[in-house]
Amino acid sequence: MTTAVHLVSLGCSRNDVDSEELAARLDAEGFCLVDDPDQAEVIMVNTCGFIEQAKKDSIDTLLSAADHKASGQARAVVAVGCMAERYGNELAAALPEADAVLGFDSYPQIAAKLRTILAGGHVASHEPKDRRTLLPLMPAARQAAAHDMRAPLAVPGHGASRLALDTADRDADHRPLLGPPVLRRRLHGGPFAPLKIASGCDRRCAFCAIPSFRGSYLSRPADEIIAEAHWLAGEGVKEIMLVSENSSSYGKDLGRPRALPDLLERLTEVDGLEWIRVSYLQPAEITPEILKAMACVPKVVPYFDLSFQHASGPLLRRMRRFGDAEQFLNLISRVRALAPQAGIRSNFIVGFPGETDDDVQILADFLDEAQLDVAGVFSYSPEDGTEGATMDGGLDPDEIDERHEAISSLIDEVCNQRAADRIGERVQVLVENTDDGEISGRAAHQGPEVDGTTSLIAVDRPAIGDLVDAVVVGSEGVDLMAEVA
Repeated sequence: MTTAVHLVSLGCSRNDVDSEELAARLDAEGFCLVDDPDQAEVIMVNTCGFIEQAKKDSIDTLLSAADHKASGQARAVVAVGCMAERYGNELAAALPEADAVLGFDSYPQIAAKLRTILAGGHVASHEPKDRRTLLPLMPAARQAAAHDMRAPLAVPGHGASRLALDTADRDADHRPLLGPPVLRRRLHGGPFAPLKIASGCDRRCAFCAIPSFRGSYLSRPADEIIAEAHWLAGEGVKEIMLVSENSSSYGKDLGRPRALPDLLERLTEVDGLEWIRVSYLQPAEITPEILKAMACVPKVVPYFDLSFQHASGPLLRRMRRFGDAEQFLNLISRVRALAPQAGIRSNFIVGFPGETDDDVQILADFLDEAQLDVAGVFSYSPEDGTEGATMDGGLDPDEIDERHEAISSLIDEVCNQRAADRIGERVQVLVENTDDGEISGRAAHQGPEVDGTTSLIAVDRPAIGDLVDAVVVGSEGVDLMAEVA
């Protein structure tokens, strides 16, 4: 009998790609993926370990899955993903309700491990390690090390080459003869899908623990990415969003300075794709070539997801970041000079140790002048193993909350005004929903899930996946209303 698995994916779009790799591995081994946890024998939670709230959400989801098991609706609960990788056996000890806590290295054997658990066997919990130590320090040496046929590195979302080791015929040098297969099974339909182009990060931001459990930066070979883009287009995807921990670094380990612009140009040749979106860019790494490609290459939507984090130069230095308000405003001006309708979003942290009232005012002044389309703000919380957790100058939680509220209110004001300023603008909208007589989607400047939506007024009913031209006639918050032209 086929074993049913319910897979819950938490966190970012990078995690969603990893979940679809896990789904493909299970599907290839005869497991059945189900949407309803009540129908599942195994509930697998792809956890997020980014910030405290994300960890809490992961724990709550695992406990909810354990309730299904206790009521006899499931036989096993398994934790995978970033939180499982980061905390491993510590998480297993704190959460005995989970039958296994598995790290990234378990993904290639995930089916076998589930069978062991269901048969009553024991699977050892993951023992965390700093994944930055698994690849050479020099980026140029990483590709060979990661793809070493004797001991290939398990990197979630880079599964195409891993699958080739097991399923494709190989030549004398152990290279796949059939090209890079796609190790992915879509868990959700719709015209949008993320596409991972790299994993890991070489930066040492004082507030961020991601490099320690995601590892050093590793680009996916362009041919793998193109093959997956063709597959996604064949699945009905109209828009792909290139995701990684730092997309502006793409190709640094491939020896190709123009790797990202070249990749974008190749992706435009994939039949069926209409929009190509790039996310997670480091402002300090935006070259003129990257800027021009994102603003001018056909099919690449002018959308700039820029990781500013703050605007005060001295505080950014404490964060181990680059730039300041003046440099960021200059970058925004360059973007809008090339693409006046471009969407620009960012995230910010308030309450980092040492942040002063003057720093907060600099951030507020920057936000007022930058007129971003969308921005998120997070209250700083110390993360295990980061430099920020050991810094002096920590702020009182109540003070952090006050700063968060003030900056959040300002962000709402300026972003809502930016949306209102688009009234009268001609936009192209990707239709994503036609339920209950309502038609909605996203304009090119609106990223998926977090950047607002556009409701359409149309005489003829478009289909999901259609791209329609429209004129913005109203706004509500960051959401737009547009009349089909």
